[in-house]
Amino acid sequence: MFSPLELTLLLLGAAVLGVVAFRMLHLPPMLGYLVVGVLIGPFGFGLAQDNQTTHTLAEFGIVFLMFSIGLEFSLPKLSSMRRTVFGLGMAQVVVTLVATMLFGWALAYLLPSVTDISWQAAFALGGAMAMSSTAIVSKLLTERMELESEHGRRIIGILLFQDLALVPLLIVVPALAHPHGTLAVDLAWAALKAVLVLVLLLYLGQKLIRGWLNIVVRRRSQELFMLNLLLITLGAAWITERAGLSLALGAFVAGMLISETEYKHQVEEDIKSFRDVLLGLFFITIGMLLNAAMVAQHWWLILLLVAGPILLKFAVITALAKLFGASTGIALRTGLALAQAGEFGFVLMNQMGGLKMIDPLLMQLVLASMVISMLLAPFIIAKSDAIVLKLSANEWMMQSLALTQIATRTMSTQKHVIIAGFGRSGQNLAKLLEEEGIAYQALDLDPDRVRSAQAAGAQVSYGDAARRESLKAAGIHRAAAMVITYADTQAAVKTLHFAHEIAPSLPVIVRSHDDSDLDKLRKAGATEVVPEALEGGLMLASHALVMMGVPLRRVVHRVQEARDERYASLRGYFHGVGDADDDEEQTRLLSVPVNEAAKAVGKTLAALRLEELGAEAIAIRRGKASIEASAATTLQAGDIVVLRGPTEAVARAEARLLK
Repeated sequence: MFSPLELTLLLLGAAVLGVVAFRMLHLPPMLGYLVVGVLIGPFGFGLAQDNQTTHTLAEFGIVFLMFSIGLEFSLPKLSSMRRTVFGLGMAQVVVTLVATMLFGWALAYLLPSVTDISWQAAFALGGAMAMSSTAIVSKLLTERMELESEHGRRIIGILLFQDLALVPLLIVVPALAHPHGTLAVDLAWAALKAVLVLVLLLYLGQKLIRGWLNIVVRRRSQELFMLNLLLITLGAAWITERAGLSLALGAFVAGMLISETEYKHQVEEDIKSFRDVLLGLFFITIGMLLNAAMVAQHWWLILLLVAGPILLKFAVITALAKLFGASTGIALRTGLALAQAGEFGFVLMNQMGGLKMIDPLLMQLVLASMVISMLLAPFIIAKSDAIVLKLSANEWMMQSLALTQIATRTMSTQKHVIIAGFGRSGQNLAKLLEEEGIAYQALDLDPDRVRSAQAAGAQVSYGDAARRESLKAAGIHRAAAMVITYADTQAAVKTLHFAHEIAPSLPVIVRSHDDSDLDKLRKAGATEVVPEALEGGLMLASHALVMMGVPLRRVVHRVQEARDERYASLRGYFHGVGDADDDEEQTRLLSVPVNEAAKAVGKTLAALRLEELGAEAIAIRRGKASIEASAATTLQAGDIVVLRGPTEAVARAEARLLK
């Protein structure tokens, strides 16, 4: 039996290995976590047990995920979504619950020798099946940049109601198992507590949080800011839990309140590391529930229990989304995203097991089918666009109409600029192009932003720049240039591929965060890459030089020289303790003192062949003088060699210099 610390270390170590393996296979890391859980769990090698410690770690992952989702919402936005949350969301839970009860009865009738399900157990199963995975779906929507899309908002609205519905279900299920005549009183009391707690958080919290965060920020302490962030998140979660609601709901409300402050983006970055690590542990605990031996023994029944609920929920959610006004394509995407089981379904299943409402064998079969459906979810969502196009002829027409609208806008336009992404950078670019009388056509996937910008007269259309058809409709053959304004390397590479496939000679400018993906984007075909970190440094330096009296012409020449050499002299930097070192391929600088015992003493740089290790010597400091680092330079004891290259390459070069 492991101690809590040993168990945590085991989970973290297994998570690292799983993510590395699945990254190398170009598969979602989420699947790596789930597979690791299967392998180390009680039904795998038995290294870790499904106990309270693992559940606590996992629950914190969901808490921070819901907090991050809350940051994307605000009170006005949630109010505008009330029809989705309390209309579509409620309908989905009720209809799925009833349909699952009917499915359970049908299964009991067709397979009486396998299972015998009472109506109370069928009701509880229906509640469990009505839940979808907030953790998986929200993370995938965020990665696919679909959180603000039409189907994304419907999905989040339904997930929010599922979270709310868990509370009455947790009250009703024990009451059905052991009737005691106070169900109505229990439900009324729970509803009253829920209303009071949410009013308290939303009304008082809104008044207090902004003022308190202003006080904290004035102390100029990142440590204090982080402590308060954790206090607010976990405090709100604790309040809702004490009121009988879920931890996740409190965290969501806390995120929503902070989203209305000016600290939203800083908080979003600070919380990301906590969220991703703990969420990974949550997925491991889900994988630990899967009994592979039982799956092999009862594969046909588990196949039925996987396919049945997925198809049932897909059909129910798609039909309800259509009923609530969604187009066929949006409805199908919503149904596909929510067809899998959810983490709160396991809470209800554990409650059923404790109340002995269901046969232990059937419970294991259902749990296994739920885990497998969650394993399938990333693949289903990844292929959702292709599935929708196959299932809906109308979707072809809708996409064709959208492409026609884009083409109509650009039909008479020549030598224009195509702007991929109409966020802040895209809008600033569009404003400057307008002032110079240069035509442009922007493509963006946020329908609200597109509608607002179009109403203001901006030349922007709803469309995905990473699709060949959208680029053709935007007149890429007639365009003079293209600018990719979102700093998402994967999406930018895909867009570059199609842009050069259609118009090989079209110059394309790409925005990136820093120089870590500079070479990758150039290899993909970018004419110019604008790294924000380096450009920000150049602007800072140019203002400082002008203020110090350096002639403006010389400053402009210096800046242009750095750009002409494509930031070669600015690539890499000396890392400190506070610098994140997530990307091993990122260029860095390292100063290596050459002592008398070093093997490099007396050798030339050419003889050391540092280039074959992927690194280069860019400068040599000898005493107070700087020596040019040429191939013929001979190193002496006391020299300091400045190396440049990826982290691992620089480490290997340092070893060659010293050993």
